[in-house]
Amino acid sequence: MDDLSKRILGELSGGGLAQLSEQLGVDEGRVDSTLSTAMPLLVSALANNASKPGQAQAIMQALEKDHDGSILNDVGSYLGDTQSANGAGILGHVLGDQQPMVAKNLAKVTGMNQSEVNDLLKVAAPLVMGALGEEKQKKGLDTDSLADFLGGQQQAINEANPTVANLLNTFLDKDKDGSFLDDLLDMILGFFRKK
Repeated sequence: MDDLSKRILGELSGGGLAQLSEQLGVDEGRVDSTLSTAMPLLVSALANNASKPGQAQAIMQALEKDHDGSILNDVGSYLGDTQSANGAGILGHVLGDQQPMVAKNLAKVTGMNQSEVNDLLKVAAPLVMGALGEEKQKKGLDTDSLADFLGGQQQAINEANPTVANLLNTFLDKDKDGSFLDDLLDMILGFFRKK
């Protein structure tokens, strides 16, 4: 798993998962397993976006404007007011029109319904951006090194599942729809099903 996802799951382990479970009305184990799948997917999608011309700069601007990492200083407060972080807007930028497909497939595998998954993704997205903003601050990342950092995180995800690495490295799009994201999700979910 990548460092960003590990960082967030570490913060949530101190009661955050229970808080999310209660808010969503979903078993804590399901919340944990869904986040463990969704966050690497969000990181991979960010890395893919950052590899495109102009997109790394857009991510950097978002980090500088809204995501300095302070959200991780008090995760409990954030979880008490998740609307303050515009998770829906972040998802729109990160996943684009693939968001419904991602939520649908995560719902199939995790046993949560699609609405619950959407709610969880809206909570996770600002945390992922916050963790990325924290890394930017700590490492003094600029636009180029941000793209490199995200590429390294994607590589860590890929090493956990070589099939994902092959998919992303060749930009294979098995259903010829122009999007790697649905294929990536299939591969990541396949890996977690094997565990």
